[in-house]
Amino acid sequence: MTKNYSVRTDLALEERERFESDQVEISGVILEEDYDESSETRITRVIIETENGAKAMGKPAGTYLTLESPALAVPDEEEQMRISEKIRDCISELLRKNFDTNEGKAEEDLSILVVGLGNRNITSDALGPCVADHLNVTRHIIREYGKYAMGVEHAKLISAIVPGVMGQTGMETTEIVRGIVRETRPDLVIAVDALAARNSRRLNRTIQIADTGIHPGSGVGNYRNGMTKESLGVPVIGIGVPTVVDAATIVNDTMENFIHALEESETLKSVGETLRSYNQGEKYELVKELIAPHLNGMFVTPKDVDEMIHQISHTIAEALNLLCSHIIER
Repeated sequence: MTKNYSVRTDLALEERERFESDQVEISGVILEEDYDESSETRITRVIIETENGAKAMGKPAGTYLTLESPALAVPDEEEQMRISEKIRDCISELLRKNFDTNEGKAEEDLSILVVGLGNRNITSDALGPCVADHLNVTRHIIREYGKYAMGVEHAKLISAIVPGVMGQTGMETTEIVRGIVRETRPDLVIAVDALAARNSRRLNRTIQIADTGIHPGSGVGNYRNGMTKESLGVPVIGIGVPTVVDAATIVNDTMENFIHALEESETLKSVGETLRSYNQGEKYELVKELIAPHLNGMFVTPKDVDEMIHQISHTIAEALNLLCSHIIER
C-alpha cells in the first residue's frame, strides 16, 4: 500500500518529520532547533550533508532554515518587524556560509537580484510578485549616482524581476532569469515563491529559507527547471511560504481527528486502535483511495489568503530591505 506514498510538501522540515513518525533515522541529515518561548517562534535547521541523505529526503544537499510563528498571521506592525529581523538574520546566516568574496568585494556591497516567482492573478500564488512590489530597489540609483546617494558607506545593489509563469510567457522561468543574470551579473539571486505544506496548521505561518535554490511550480506539482547555482551560475537562496495543501492532506488531518475521537469512545476504541496502528504512508494511501478522483488533484488555501499574502509579502520584503542596510558581522 505504501509503494506510491508521497507526501505533498516543499518543506524539508516536514520530510524530516515523516521519518521521525516512522521512527527511522537518516544518515547524513542533521536537525537543530531554536525556540523562543516568549514569542512562540521556532527556527529549525535541517542540514543535508550527504548524497545518501539527499536521496532519502528527496531534496538537494544544503541547509534549510524553517521559521514558524503564529505571529505571522497577526496584523501587528511590531510583531511583523520582529519576524522581518529574524528572516534577515536567517538570510545573513546562509550568506556567511555560502558566499565567496569575489575580487575583494565586501559582502555589504553585494549585487542581489530578487526574483518574485508565481502568478499575481492567482492570490495563493502571488507571494513572489507581491514581495517584489514592496522592495526598495537600489541598483539604478547606485549605478547612476553612486552608493553615497543612499547616505551610507556600503549599500547593496538590489534589483527585482517578476518573470511570470510559463502559461503567460511561453518560456521557462529559469531561461528568463538566466538571461537576466548573464546581462546584469548579480552576485546572488534570492527567489521568493509560494509553497505547498503537508500540515494545514503551517499554512501562512511558516517560512522556509534554503541555500539550495528553488523549483518554480513545485508546490502544485508543475515541476520546472530549477533555479540553482548550477543552472544560473551564482548562489541562489530560496524563500518560500506554504499557502496551499492538497485535498488528501485535508482529509488526512480529518482522519487523524476521527481516530482520536474513536480512541476516546468506550465502544469504538478497538476500531480507533486498529486505524492508529497504520503508519503514515498507509493512512495517506487510504485517504487517497477514499476521496473522489476529481478531488485528488485539488489544492486548498485558507479563505483569508488575500489578506495573508498582503501581510506576509510586506514582512518578507521588509526583511530584504533590512538586509540591504544590514552590515554582516564576521
